[in-house]
Amino acid sequence: MISTLLVANRGEIACRVFRTCRELGIRTVAVFSDADADALHVREADAAVRLPGAAPSETYLRGDLVVAAALAAGADAVHPGYGFLSENAGFARAVTGAGLRWIGPPPEAIEAMASKTRAKELLGIAPLTEVTAGDLPVLVKAAAGGGGRGMRIVRGLGELEEAVKAASAEAESAFGDGEVFVEPYVENGRHVEVQVLADAHGTVWTLGTRDCSLQRRHQKVIEEAPAPGLPDALVEELYARSEAAAKAVGYVGAGTVEFLVADLPRPLGPAPAGGSPKAHFLEMNTRLQVEHPVTEEVYGVDLVALQIAVAEGAPLPPEPPAARGHAVEARLYAEDPAAGWAPQTGRLHAFGVSGVRVDTGYASGDTVPVHYDAMLAKVVAHAPTRAEAVRKLARALERAVLHGPATNRDLLVASLRHADFRDDRRLDTGFYDRHLDALAAPPAGAGHAAVAAALADAVRNSGRFGGGWRNVRSGDETKAYGEHEVRYRPTRDGGFEVLAPEGVRVLGAAPDRVRLEADGVVRDFEVASYGPGGAGVVHVGPHRLVPRPRFTDPREQTLPGSLLAPMPGTVVRLADGLAVGDRVEAGQPLLWLEAMKMEHRVVAPASGTLTALHAAPGRQVEVGALLAVVQTEAQEDQTA
Repeated sequence: MISTLLVANRGEIACRVFRTCRELGIRTVAVFSDADADALHVREADAAVRLPGAAPSETYLRGDLVVAAALAAGADAVHPGYGFLSENAGFARAVTGAGLRWIGPPPEAIEAMASKTRAKELLGIAPLTEVTAGDLPVLVKAAAGGGGRGMRIVRGLGELEEAVKAASAEAESAFGDGEVFVEPYVENGRHVEVQVLADAHGTVWTLGTRDCSLQRRHQKVIEEAPAPGLPDALVEELYARSEAAAKAVGYVGAGTVEFLVADLPRPLGPAPAGGSPKAHFLEMNTRLQVEHPVTEEVYGVDLVALQIAVAEGAPLPPEPPAARGHAVEARLYAEDPAAGWAPQTGRLHAFGVSGVRVDTGYASGDTVPVHYDAMLAKVVAHAPTRAEAVRKLARALERAVLHGPATNRDLLVASLRHADFRDDRRLDTGFYDRHLDALAAPPAGAGHAAVAAALADAVRNSGRFGGGWRNVRSGDETKAYGEHEVRYRPTRDGGFEVLAPEGVRVLGAAPDRVRLEADGVVRDFEVASYGPGGAGVVHVGPHRLVPRPRFTDPREQTLPGSLLAPMPGTVVRLADGLAVGDRVEAGQPLLWLEAMKMEHRVVAPASGTLTALHAAPGRQVEVGALLAVVQTEAQEDQTA
């Protein structure tokens, strides 16, 4: 039996595997990059081994270093988690070749399925070898890896060459394999998958379906089990095809078979007479999926424990346990959905979610680094019905304490409460294309939260904690947070009168709590301020507010046409032949930044001439760094 297990991964999944190992009495070993030296997964392990460097290519993708770490720490088994080397057959062979137990399928099965092109050939699905206008739209997709990296939608033939180049570069960076392929793109399909688990004795379980249709940039955001509204005949077809795929490659361990389902009726429900939904095979993930907790909650199993048992040679029971209830998972990211899903970094001052399952790699006080995926946690709710699970998850997220970088929390809550998701169940991959503007809008109540922030700040700066009588009436004060402007004045009895917004009465104010009455309703607001003198970001309940300065700092002024880094990251490439003096058009891609394992395109802010270029491949930049300057056509006319 396994006595010491090394997890060849980081963050949330490493912590998740360690939790099961503790319950099984197995010692744990972590590996960590320099950027992760103080990470939670390092703190939770019994031992840890440093992988020098910060970039994934130097650390978590170096199989030789990981195997050496396992041997040095006395481990006798390796769990790959997901991402990084989890679907690398060469790494699996290196692990077993070193005399270590591999917690995963045989290398031959990984080899057969890890490449999406070879998997399709194995299952008799002909690849798209030539693209014509009649094939559009198409999807350029990385042959290795997953998580939405190395994927581009092409709607015009003129976009194809650049899409192939960008997808290949991103795939090479993320997976060490730049092979890409092209397949037809199904607009607004349902992303449905089947969890499989197989032992070495010929038993294959199909543990229900999952729906992962709500996605941004081809990355899953909300997942649930079972997939709602699928016709029984389609479910049986998915089970049969998934079991056949596993048996075709002699699969052992946990894996997932993914499909894109088209032509389902809307709203979802039993298929109408003559209806013929089509399930298109996407890929088989030869590892544990990020969204595996929803299956665990519905079936009452620990998939990591089962992975370990199967790796130790134990047989599975002939049939899996029965499903019970419904589970929904939301991926909580440090990102700004309203700014193109831009990833965020920085200190997580306070972090807590209660009442539901939370799988995370962070704790209060940790820092979100720039080098890796921006996911903070997976938040999972289970209940007897779908409606109850959705309601429970939305409320848990709404009440979560998330003090630090901007997150997608508000978007998650709005998504779960959106009528199309909650009632009509119009679930498909186009959900955010249709609803993003509305879902990314600030949540209701932000105006009153701004009032609470302003008054708490006033109390903190004046020292008027217990009130104080004034003989002379004070002048009006104004504070602004984003689009919300608050105007108020101190009163002689030590309180405050709110002048704008109208209709708000102050019942009490302290540096960390404010009580307000509006329209006859009394609410308490907890206030937490960060930054020098409380002048930084302010968190009021679920609202994250950034003070708007009264005066612009001269150091923050930039020349018109300046192209600033929208996020911290690394410049990975420039547009072909880009040089100072070139004419550029507004929206033309000039360079690409890699941040948190994703490539982000940076475009010309206006049409004109490139007069300065401060970016070069390999350069690391902070948010707001000057990358280039484009002299606009209007400026050129003025200087002519």
